[in-house]
Amino acid sequence: MGDWGFLSTLLEKVQSHSTVIGKIWMSVLFLFRIMVLGAGAESVWGDEQSDFICNTQQPGCENVCYDWTFPISHIRFWVLQIIFVATPTLIYLGHAMQVIHKEKKLRELISSPGGTQYKRPKYTDEKGKVHIKGNLLGSYLTQLAFKIVIEAGFIVGQYYLYGFVMVPMFPCSKKPCPFTVECYMSRPTEKTIFIIFMLVVACVSLVLNVVEMFYLICTRIRRRSKTVPMTAVPLHPRFDSTTMMRNQKLSLNDVSHSTA
Repeated sequence: MGDWGFLSTLLEKVQSHSTVIGKIWMSVLFLFRIMVLGAGAESVWGDEQSDFICNTQQPGCENVCYDWTFPISHIRFWVLQIIFVATPTLIYLGHAMQVIHKEKKLRELISSPGGTQYKRPKYTDEKGKVHIKGNLLGSYLTQLAFKIVIEAGFIVGQYYLYGFVMVPMFPCSKKPCPFTVECYMSRPTEKTIFIIFMLVVACVSLVLNVVEMFYLICTRIRRRSKTVPMTAVPLHPRFDSTTMMRNQKLSLNDVSHSTA
């Protein structure tokens, strides 16, 4: 798990700059993907190539059949998936840290003599808590959209590469195999359980991203509907002029009666 330390440290900083659903997504990423991948999956797939046996003695046949059956290892595929899915979040973290740094300097200018001419910070409060709105909201929604596309792309890619079930026997007729040979994978049932587990976690992560995006969009629409002022309906010009003349006549009559 030491290889994931740097990525975990960066992702932990994102939790203070995300929504509640984003924090749940981060927990799913840490507990059910990174920890499970480092603790159990690597030991299960550690001997996948050495125990990939084909019923032939032709030199190079097993290596060619293994490369044809598994263009990329499941472990490396999931590592790439985690890195690619986490990259948009890290880019958003960079944007959020830049905003926090700018507004921290702005608060220092406001507290200095003559600082009343500066505008108050928009995205952070006195405690440094980030409010996701404006450009920061746009950045957050953009990284959510990228995560949804990447997550869905990896799920589809895993299906087309090797499916979701590990079969024990793979027929192979690639050169230099002299004929169609049969190759066998070790512990197919155990590996199928891990494949389904990682697939379920990826689907949960995808659903959380979609729910968070709709939550932020609905919250934004609700806030805008509350802040839009009620505009008065303009009256017809003819009606306005008639009303004004009538009011002037009434006021003149009141004045004449009072003088009399």
